[in-house]
Amino acid sequence: MTDLRSNLALVEDPEDPPFEMSVVTDVLRQFSKAARAQQLYAANNPMHARAMNSVRESFKALWEHASSLELQITDSTFAWFGHTVVEEPGRTSDSLPWLFYKDGVRELTMLPGFEDDELAMLLEIVQRTRLASADDDDMLTRLWEREFGFLQYKYVELAVEVGAPLLAHGIVPGSKIVSPRAVESQESEVVTSSSFARMDEYDSTLYFLEDSEIDYLQREIKSDFSSDLRSRVVASLLDTYESELDPTVREEIAGILEQFFLVMLSLGHFGPAAYIIREAKVTAGRATNVLDTERDRLLALADGLSEQDAIEQLLQTLEATALRPPQTDLHELLMQLHPKAMASILGWLGGSRNAELRALLESAASRMAASHTTELVRLISADDGVVAFEAIRRAGAMKAAAAVPALAGAIAHGTTEMRVAAVTALSQIGSAGAMEALGRALEDEDTDIRIAAVRVLATRGHSAAVPRIEARIRTSTVRDGSLAEKMAFFESYGTLAGEAGVGFLSGVLNSRGFFHRREPAELRACAAIALGKIGTSSAMEALQHAGGDGDLIVRNAVSRAVRGG
Repeated sequence: MTDLRSNLALVEDPEDPPFEMSVVTDVLRQFSKAARAQQLYAANNPMHARAMNSVRESFKALWEHASSLELQITDSTFAWFGHTVVEEPGRTSDSLPWLFYKDGVRELTMLPGFEDDELAMLLEIVQRTRLASADDDDMLTRLWEREFGFLQYKYVELAVEVGAPLLAHGIVPGSKIVSPRAVESQESEVVTSSSFARMDEYDSTLYFLEDSEIDYLQREIKSDFSSDLRSRVVASLLDTYESELDPTVREEIAGILEQFFLVMLSLGHFGPAAYIIREAKVTAGRATNVLDTERDRLLALADGLSEQDAIEQLLQTLEATALRPPQTDLHELLMQLHPKAMASILGWLGGSRNAELRALLESAASRMAASHTTELVRLISADDGVVAFEAIRRAGAMKAAAAVPALAGAIAHGTTEMRVAAVTALSQIGSAGAMEALGRALEDEDTDIRIAAVRVLATRGHSAAVPRIEARIRTSTVRDGSLAEKMAFFESYGTLAGEAGVGFLSGVLNSRGFFHRREPAELRACAAIALGKIGTSSAMEALQHAGGDGDLIVRNAVSRAVRGG
């Protein structure tokens, strides 16, 4: 018994086609695009109308060469005169040959005039067959229900013995076609085709599937269900945007992306939302012949989300949400924001009580600040104190040398909290400019700022500040200040001045002024501690000279300095 496919052989020995195969190939390519448009768009959509016009034009070009188009069908091909003109392997609903073949259709013949009305009828049948369930009519039944005048087809009844002749349907006079539904009432039972296999048909088979085949199917099903179709849809839309130069098409796609973006945000699908913004930027820069208005509309996706009202609404929603790491999708979305969103992020970061959200905002703010230093420096002087404070912290953490002038301004004009934060940030930066700004802070009106600045200078080993520190020690501001300030200035002076500072410190500790008046005990004790920091032989000699001082505070300070030295 011969094989079914060979029995239905299109042509064993291909004939020479009467004209160029490219004409037929173009017709079928346009037909496939029209079928795809039927699947994706409504009938009144411009993309659908464009596809239909294209396929009709291709048929008209075909009729200039032939009076009919006869196609033979296998499970994966359309053939013409024995030559394959379309090949779509894979037995899925995406394969046009398979849609016809699985329901018994083995040959199609199209005549001039088919493209006028019956083309749309056939495309509708193809789409309905794609979406059919197991209980719906198959393609053969749908073809039989329509009265085609310019389309003929041949089919086989699937239960008939292999090698049975094809049954024909068309406009041949006297031909009579029986509905597949009516076949069931005939004496010989005929099993009609269905879009789905029924498991009870396989109950009696000796072998079903190997374990490896079952594992393969399970992996493929899992892969199919776990794949993100949203990104594929967006990529397809943007590919069409690049290839289509019609402004109407591009405007429609931009509108679809805007709506899709809002839907993804409302559902909390931040990964696809970030993908839309990122790929829209790429397309705006890569597509050819793009008008400025078209480019601006694509870029407006990120711009709109970066507006203060929009980003704060998003953050307010996230604040009340229990986030669980890793939140890579949300982080990716935040990284697509414009620099102007940094103010909102920093402001929210300063007041957020959601630990997971704070971690995300910290990371996003750091990356944005690293990429947009100019905006970060500007925010140090922001009117919003929370934003300014967070910008100062970020500048210090980044060691942003460009922020030094703004930080110096914050020390001069900011609140106490901001001024202390600015001193810390300058310490973290540690550049020569930062140390110079801290040197000027030694003259600040606030004691805490002066103390913080002089300690940073000592820690950083900035010896250039020694003259300024000595000058401050000689002023009444330090001499009459708190013990903490005296200690900070003298210890810093001893740390930075070294041997060169022994003379000045020895004078404070041991010298007597007019009328045998000596420096106050607290000041002499601080000088002793500073000499202990220096620890050289001349410093020890000065300390030993003061060992018999009549003031207990001084003697204790000298003793501690000697032990420390």
